[in-house]
Amino acid sequence: MGLTQTELAKLSGLSRATVNQVENGTLKDLSLTRTAKLLTTLGLSITISPARPKRSSPALRSSMSALAQAAQSASVSYSRPLPPEILEEALASRVVPPDYAPHLNAFLEDASTALLANVVEEIHEKRGIERQVLWSALKDLAQLLGSRRDVLVEHP
Repeated sequence: MGLTQTELAKLSGLSRATVNQVENGTLKDLSLTRTAKLLTTLGLSITISPARPKRSSPALRSSMSALAQAAQSASVSYSRPLPPEILEEALASRVVPPDYAPHLNAFLEDASTALLANVVEEIHEKRGIERQVLWSALKDLAQLLGSRRDVLVEHP
């Protein structure tokens, strides 16, 4: 993901020391609440279910892709929607189509860290682009578009 321990701690609401201990495997006990905070920040989750879970219906199994969710979310304030393919191409190529610059900025400013992580994962799986390269692209686009989001903007 390309986050420092300090950035991950800030985003998850945990201390940097806790993040360090989790990373090094030296934390003796991590509550479910703190585990969920950390996982959510990383775009992951934990599920506690019965020993014999019921089969889910096809309707529950099919859900909107992360790119589609991100594009839809970024389009809320605009009459012209951002197609998921344009979002994907912008992140893969680091080129922002001028007509969609406001949409991309809205995505970078407002998307949850979990959604950012899911978009990175989806593009990684579809195109084989390394995750670190995609996180770097997010940071480059944030800088290009003047994003103020701390996790994406390098501060001097």
